[in-house]
Amino acid sequence: MECSICKNGNTKPGRVTVTLERDHTIVLLKDVPAEVCQNCGHYYLDGPTTKLVLEKANEAHEKGAELEVVKLNVA
Repeated sequence: MECSICKNGNTKPGRVTVTLERDHTIVLLKDVPAEVCQNCGHYYLDGPTTKLVLEKANEAHEKGAELEVVKLNVA
């Protein structure tokens, strides 16, 4: 698909690292499947992956983690 950010690139399947921060919690999710723009690097997550990423971030926040690094095991 065409990138909605740079308008010059197309996306291809790839893996990214997603960083989320809430209050005093930072969560790094590694190896997240995404559509990645080949021009600017912006990435797009599908619905189920977004849901999983947010669940993992909420779990880290609820247990009071300051920094959590998670390798996302998604096919």
